[in-house]
Amino acid sequence: MSLGKSSFRFDESTILVVENAEQKAIASQLTCMFEKSAGWKPQILIGSNEAPNRVYFETESTMAEEAYSIDVKKNSIKIKAAQPAGFFYAIQTLRQLLPAKIESNPNHEKVDWLVPVISISDSPKFKWRGYMLDVSRHFFPKDDVLRMIDNLSLHKINRFQLHLVDGNGWRVEIKKYPKLTEVGAWRVNREDKPWGERPKQKTGEKATYGGFYTQADIKEIVAYAQSRYITVIPEIEMPAHNTSALAAYPQFSCTGGPFTVLPGGSWPITDIYCAGNDSTFLFLQDVLTEIIDLFPSKYIHIGGDEADKTEWGKCPKCKKRIKTEGLKNVGELQSYFIKRIEKFINSKNRVLLGWDEILEGGLPPKATVMSWRGTQGGIDASKQGHDVVMSPEVPCYFDRYQGPKEQEPLAFGGYNPLNEVYNFNPVPKELDAESARHVLGAQANLWSEFVPNFKHAEYMTFPRIAALSEALWSSPEVRDWDNFSHRILLLQKRYDLMGINYSKTALGIALKDNKSKKSNIHE
Repeated sequence: MSLGKSSFRFDESTILVVENAEQKAIASQLTCMFEKSAGWKPQILIGSNEAPNRVYFETESTMAEEAYSIDVKKNSIKIKAAQPAGFFYAIQTLRQLLPAKIESNPNHEKVDWLVPVISISDSPKFKWRGYMLDVSRHFFPKDDVLRMIDNLSLHKINRFQLHLVDGNGWRVEIKKYPKLTEVGAWRVNREDKPWGERPKQKTGEKATYGGFYTQADIKEIVAYAQSRYITVIPEIEMPAHNTSALAAYPQFSCTGGPFTVLPGGSWPITDIYCAGNDSTFLFLQDVLTEIIDLFPSKYIHIGGDEADKTEWGKCPKCKKRIKTEGLKNVGELQSYFIKRIEKFINSKNRVLLGWDEILEGGLPPKATVMSWRGTQGGIDASKQGHDVVMSPEVPCYFDRYQGPKEQEPLAFGGYNPLNEVYNFNPVPKELDAESARHVLGAQANLWSEFVPNFKHAEYMTFPRIAALSEALWSSPEVRDWDNFSHRILLLQKRYDLMGINYSKTALGIALKDNKSKKSNIHE
């Protein structure tokens, strides 16, 4: 980046000049912001001769997929990229160079829509810059999900994982199995009780809390995200974390139930799919077929975590499976289960993604591992030649506290302050260069046991996602906490205008931790 001395001014006569329809769609997102905030909308033209007061989109095929450059002069702006994603990220940078009022609704205040003369050449360090929202523990309606996608796109996040299935609710319509949402999407309302102290549903009680996304909703969410160059990744949990599915179809368990959708926490997770029953796999293949049709994502997340295999050890069908397949124990039975599912997912030209427990008993041959129990699972997988997404609880779990407990709303536990998120490096020092190439990037996860509504979800996400996005975009050697901590104050002004409910304590606490003294910025 090099900074000049003058400015380019956007006004009603500014024209954005693009080469094709894809670029026009990206440019229109910026012009619509002017329409909302300034009350006028710059014109967009496809293919035009050079003239003053214009913004040019130019394809530069030698650049990397997500790379871009911006060259701002007094009378023109030139944006170059090889792919649409690069042009989109350039627009996000241009958006941040404009006055923060670009995020607001029109008012009578006069605003000079100036962008400094500047030259920027930019590209991301990591290809996976992710965020996960748990919509099972607490359901977030479609409009909330769209709003989150919008806010993530400002930060150049490019992966959005939806945790659609857990014991507390099944959140996606599956047409072949309607009871998954008719039964599995609803639980008894115990929202007035602590998460870990909620009694299960009693006979005669009506399940009233929940919700789900229709297939039309999912298509809208996926398309909205695609327009912001975010890939939506579905997570369909197996073999555990699926009491909501077993409540609807108990025949796919080892015991036959009955089951009810869990209103809160329950441990250990012993109600899991029966690995000895072929009909279980047919059911899951049917479900995954509809999921794959809805989500164009290369990756299909199947969970694979925290499966208590007690019932497998007692189940005659599972015992028979162990014997027939020549397996040693229930640990290898889980590996058999995941490998069988992977074979089906691969047959659909997709890649299986799972939590690091899928390493146990032998890793499926083409699987990608999301490492959450620290980074060791990711280290082991990458050394075996598998791709890895780092998502360790510290510092990537955004359900953890971001300040002193007495100053924060109830959270899951632990402490992941802003500065720890900012300083995170997804590549552990234990990896050599060859293994490090398998680290695709990292992901923040917001589990929602203690996140009852969307405003709370925003509070736990922002500004920590800004810290993680920079950690994943920039190389460690160019990151500077002091510089970031000043810039984020300007970002918070945008949050205010965007109506984002962000944590106002996170930055001050992080500065105290770093400097070991009271911070003027915190004041």
